[in-house]
Amino acid sequence: MQTSFQNKVVLITGATSGIGKVTALAFAKAGAKVVVSGRREVEGQAVAAEIKAAGGEATFVKADVAVEADVAALVAKTVATYGRLDIAFNNAGIEITGPIVDVTEADYRRVFDINVWGVLTSMKHEIPVMLKQGAGVIINTSSVAGRVGMGGVSVYVASKHAVEGLTKAAAMEYAKQGIRVNAVAPAAIETEMFTRFTGGGNEDALNYMRSLHPVGRTGRSEEIANPVLFLASDAASFITGISLNVDGGFLAQ
Repeated sequence: MQTSFQNKVVLITGATSGIGKVTALAFAKAGAKVVVSGRREVEGQAVAAEIKAAGGEATFVKADVAVEADVAALVAKTVATYGRLDIAFNNAGIEITGPIVDVTEADYRRVFDINVWGVLTSMKHEIPVMLKQGAGVIINTSSVAGRVGMGGVSVYVASKHAVEGLTKAAAMEYAKQGIRVNAVAPAAIETEMFTRFTGGGNEDALNYMRSLHPVGRTGRSEEIANPVLFLASDAASFITGISLNVDGGFLAQ
């Protein structure tokens, strides 16, 4: 299995914390040049600085994936800085909780603008760069919520179902042109989003979430980063159009 990403250029959205941050650190440790992106500049600059302090190469670019001009500028900055784009991890996402009858149009549009349009517009601008190179890998962050129904998170569920479809469609469109497109589908991972889902880390809510996973616990960001690196590697060269469950057995029930 490929363990080095030496001279590879990796772009990660939603990289200021959680899964995105840990994956950025993992790619950098494996030798990649990493473009860290997100809406929070202080946190993003801190991630890039952490990579550099460890001897890696990284650049932070502030961008909101809900805004196409930001995404276009992000990809352009990546190419201007490093000359190419080999791997894109489209990870930015947000959640909203509550029953369907309480969802507002603003709620819906905000979640879909980031979780769906953000993935679509990211691929829209990443793929032309990869086509010119003749190769590239894209990995989108889906969720187990993209596979099953879940009460109380209807808009989030719908957005992740859309990510699953976009991933498969893009994979089919570019399979013969050297671009692989896959997704990862995490279950409950210990991130800021998970803390919000559990009411700030309420112990009863945490225990309930743990009980939903056959392995008896929730996951760590490192346990998503490792599969992302696998999907980005040459070891996965015959894999495209899939969504890889990384869920502690959640979807096997």
